[in-house]
Amino acid sequence: MLAIVDYGVGNLFSLTCSLQAIGAEAVITGDEGVLASADRVILPGVGAFGDAAAALRRTGMDKAILREAEKGKPLLGICLGMQLLLDYSTEYGRHRGLGLIPGSVQAIRPVVPAEYKVPHMGWNALHFPGDRPAHPLFRYIKEGDCVYFIHSYAGTDCGEHTIATAEYGPELTAAVARNNVCGVQFHPEKSGAVGLNILKAFCKL
Repeated sequence: MLAIVDYGVGNLFSLTCSLQAIGAEAVITGDEGVLASADRVILPGVGAFGDAAAALRRTGMDKAILREAEKGKPLLGICLGMQLLLDYSTEYGRHRGLGLIPGSVQAIRPVVPAEYKVPHMGWNALHFPGDRPAHPLFRYIKEGDCVYFIHSYAGTDCGEHTIATAEYGPELTAAVARNNVCGVQFHPEKSGAVGLNILKAFCKL
């Protein structure tokens, strides 16, 4: 069973439908016991980092997620959920993340060319680091496949934990991973067949 963390932040319907489309058994939950019994955990999220981080801590889901990650359980953060896996964000102040993957969340406007619109919204190709094999999360897709983004902030300083980028002027962090924890800045549930194949791969981690 796969548990989707419900902490009041995120569009859970389309994600649930995507998981059902690939035959995955998924439950939306804010119950620590359900997270503990699940085989895998997905942390979704939309909106502002500070509000989402506060909601995680208010509901106790931050500690529950950290416990499950410490057990070695596969964990996937999506969009804001990916950003929450990092150390901190500078969106409207400085806000602490879960610290499961090194890095910070910074505005993309200073690095994106002035003629490019922010938020970055639309389809972009994924690029994998050239010095190592593609991460198992991408076992069913190929270099250059396109996924759907919508964001104004992105992970930075993730170093060797960056497993995919997308070009939007400069190369922006598109996905990160460390051991059993991974995150994607894009929305696999809105990325057609490519996104479904990424979710399928996560279900096999």
